[in-house]
Amino acid sequence: MASTLADEAANIDSIRIAVPNKGRISVPIQNLIERSGLGIIEGEGRSLMAKTHDPHVNVLYSRPIDIPEYVASGVCDLGITGYDMVMERGSDVAVLCSLGFGKASIVLAVPESSDTTHPKDLGGKRVTTEFPHITRQYFQKHGVHPEITSVSGACEITPYLGIADAITDIASSGTTLRQNHLRIIDTVLETSTMLIAHRGSLQRKKKKIAELQLAFESVIHAKDSCYMMMNVTRERLDEVVAILPGIGGPTVMDIFSDDDTEAKKVAVHAVVKEDEVYRLIHQLKLAGAKDILVLGIDRLIR
Repeated sequence: MASTLADEAANIDSIRIAVPNKGRISVPIQNLIERSGLGIIEGEGRSLMAKTHDPHVNVLYSRPIDIPEYVASGVCDLGITGYDMVMERGSDVAVLCSLGFGKASIVLAVPESSDTTHPKDLGGKRVTTEFPHITRQYFQKHGVHPEITSVSGACEITPYLGIADAITDIASSGTTLRQNHLRIIDTVLETSTMLIAHRGSLQRKKKKIAELQLAFESVIHAKDSCYMMMNVTRERLDEVVAILPGIGGPTVMDIFSDDDTEAKKVAVHAVVKEDEVYRLIHQLKLAGAKDILVLGIDRLIR
């Protein structure tokens, strides 16, 4: 099967993207694909492959840990997965960009009752992890050689069971570690969701890959942003402009009208952060802005 997929992926007119079939970043990735305009039109659910609105782009569902190798081997041209998966596999892929979500850390943690305060204290001790390759490299940098054991899940319980002196595990807020009476003593790796590419595909399919990267990045850039439009008299324009942060400053445009009153007004447009809208609306109203309209942004190309 792998060789057949690789042969199909070699077609210069087609792109195959590997995405997670499950896990904490699978839903945000599906949302990204939908909002980018690519969309999934066939093969959703339990299917291995899916078609998109672009007849030249197909999606392959895979385990997150397998995606870097699918991309490195040329089975897929692109992949979306965590940076931790890329580093754990050690696959030779090109990292194109961070997609801005799925941020977390792989951390080194020990029981709250432990005397351990530094990774060098763990020489000869037992460390369990779902990331043996990353963990091994981490301790090598510190010149320490613990006994590293790979587990497939529930890593945080192993110190309680008496089979580990420390763990390395992925953490977003650290809540699960605290619930299991573990404390973090160091950060092993910072991770987020990445768009990765096969190095050969970057050469053969450069234009199409650039098109897809731009589509994904435009969704990320638009995240948590709003488009504000309003009218204001010319006399009070400076007050309104001083309030609006805007990306690159607000845009000011004349309003075409035969009405003398309306002719004295201008339209002001600006892109602002969503969490600023509540404060801005009140300030803009006091500064003389009228007919204020706030719209969501699907994509923003910088």
